[in-house]
Formats: sequence, structure tokens, C-alpha cells
Amino acid sequence: MTAKIISGTEVAKQIREELKVEIAELKEKHNIIPGLVTILVGEDPASQSYVAAKNKTAHAIGIHSEQITLDADTPEDELLELVRKYNSDDSCNGILVQLPLPKHINEGLILNEINPDKDVDGFHPVNIGRMVLGEKCFLPCTPHGVLELLARSGVETSGAEVVIIGRSNIVGKPMANLMMQKRESGNATVTVCHTRTKDMAAHCRRADIIIAAVGVPKMVTADMVKDGVAIMDVGVNRIGKTESGKAILAGDVDFDAVKEKASVITPVPGGVGPMTITMLMKNTLQSAKMAAGLI
Repeated sequence: MTAKIISGTEVAKQIREELKVEIAELKEKHNIIPGLVTILVGEDPASQSYVAAKNKTAHAIGIHSEQITLDADTPEDELLELVRKYNSDDSCNGILVQLPLPKHINEGLILNEINPDKDVDGFHPVNIGRMVLGEKCFLPCTPHGVLELLARSGVETSGAEVVIIGRSNIVGKPMANLMMQKRESGNATVTVCHTRTKDMAAHCRRADIIIAAVGVPKMVTADMVKDGVAIMDVGVNRIGKTESGKAILAGDVDFDAVKEKASVITPVPGGVGPMTITMLMKNTLQSAKMAAGLI
């Protein structure tokens, strides 16, 4: 058996085309253009790249995107005031503060200041609480992207044994909650593995679906999975550079070996990664519709 490779790049492209149509209709019928503000503090190259990609995607599908770049030594109070400004700006439907922030700024304080109805990253405690209760909210973008990949690839989750490797607030914890809920791409029996898990391989061999989000390159090996498993690899690890200086990336799964046993598998790069920004756009559109009372 050789796995079907799920291209997150292609699925994300399809979803963005769907969003583009919805956004055009929203403008034509209701004269509403969704607005997204991204705030970057400092000059971290990775953060600059992420923010640029988010703005490029927003403009491509018809979302008005504004980028605010602040000096690395910007006082915490100044950043708080900027967030409050956009909280009260009706043309802004989504506020995204790019993490990580400089050490002198309390990330939790800043994220909690964002209006939950504009928290399109899905990190505010109010939205996390709504998610846990199964209420309408903005789902965290990476877990949301995994759900979309599973659904659009025809992977059955109802009744499935799912192993999630990693317990971060960004991926592992919300992923576990969503997979066990009574919902589409849910209704699974979930096991969460982490650094203190005994005999992780035994848990993985039982899994129908493995979602790896631990940040250890090629940790999941072929001997740890059963035939026909579905693999969602969230990990992005730099394992070297090419002669030209380009980063060589690997996931948390030993792709070449595991794909010979899996039914479906996501590559790195080009798997889950492209879905994250796309789900951010979906949340921004959802926020605009909610603000207009359309949903």
C-alpha cells in the first residue's frame, strides 16, 4: 500500500476560491468588505514572512487587509491602545497580533484585550470556552485546517481511534477537543500523547488517525503505525540547508517510510501548513457576517 498524498496546497486553493466567491457576494448584496488588521512588533524574519503571506492571501480573495508594524521596543501600553482602537473600529472584523512578541510584552494580556468577536486566530479564552462547549466561535486555525483536510479527503472520523501527539494550546489541546465533539469530522475516541507518555508506539499502533504536532523531526516511524492509518503531520522542522541556503524541512512523521503503510498522508511542506492561513481568512469572513447579523 502506498498512501494517497493529501495536498494542503490544493485544498487551501479550493477553499480560497470558495471564500472569494462568498466575499464578492457579500460586497455586492450588502456592501460589506471584510477587514483584517495584522500587528507585527519587531523584525523577526519568520514573523515578517507569516504576516506578509497573510496579507497577500487576504488581498487575493477580496479581504481588506491592513498591516501595522511596530518597533521591537514598543511599550506594552502602546500595543494595548492599538488593539483597543481596532476593537472599536467597525471596518475591522479581525485583529491578529503576530506571535511571538518581544519579552517585555505580556502575550496573554495582549491576546485577552482583543474583542472575542474579532479574535480570528481563535486564541481568546472566551472563544476557547465556546469551542469546548460546542458553541459558535472562531476555531483555532491549524486544528480547523486539519478538520477540513480530513473531511475533504473522505477520512471517516466517527468512531475512529485518534491519537494526537502533542498537547500545546495552539494545536494539541483544541484538536483533541474538536475530534471528540458531536460534530462533522468529530465523534472520535481520542488519546493524547506527550513527553510523559509511556510506550507511545503502542498507542500509535492502535490509531486509525494520527495527528502529529510535537515538533520532533521524523519521530513517528513506520514501525509505530498500522496499515491503512491516516496521517496528519502538523510538524514543521528545519533539519538543514541546501547549498543555496534554503531551509530543508521535515515533519514529525518519517514521510518516506510511513507513506508505504498509510492510506492517506500530508507532506511537509505543502500539507497542513497552507490550511492555517486559509482558515484565518474563513474566520475573518465569518466575523464580518456575524457583525452584519447575517449568521
